[in-house]
Amino acid sequence: MSYYFSKTLQTDFDTALARIAEELKKEGFGILTEIDMKETLKKKLNVDFRKYKILGACNPPFAYQALLAENAIGTMLPCNVIVQEHGQGKVEVSAVDPVASMMAIENEQLGKVASQVREKLKKAVDNL
Repeated sequence: MSYYFSKTLQTDFDTALARIAEELKKEGFGILTEIDMKETLKKKLNVDFRKYKILGACNPPFAYQALLAENAIGTMLPCNVIVQEHGQGKVEVSAVDPVASMMAIENEQLGKVASQVREKLKKAVDNL
């Protein structure tokens, strides 16, 4: 089982970033965090890296259900979505598969929540 799902778009980076934010919003997710890896790696290591952003997406009702089911699940929240540039107008958008990441936790209620979140994240990526 793969730990993520993705879609490659023929577009520019900023357009892909805006599109995934909009699709996530349609599925009830907000973006809590945005980490610019290109900028961070330049600042911390003085290395050049492609455009690569990590978005911390959260769907509050599902996050609440997960927290009720498993009190330490916050260690795995929010759901990460990445947008990375591959050159020649190709941008890949990938999202964590919450079902795969929760497999190590033996909690049936949490598994049900993870499946619902997976459906919404996958729909957001597929709709790009």
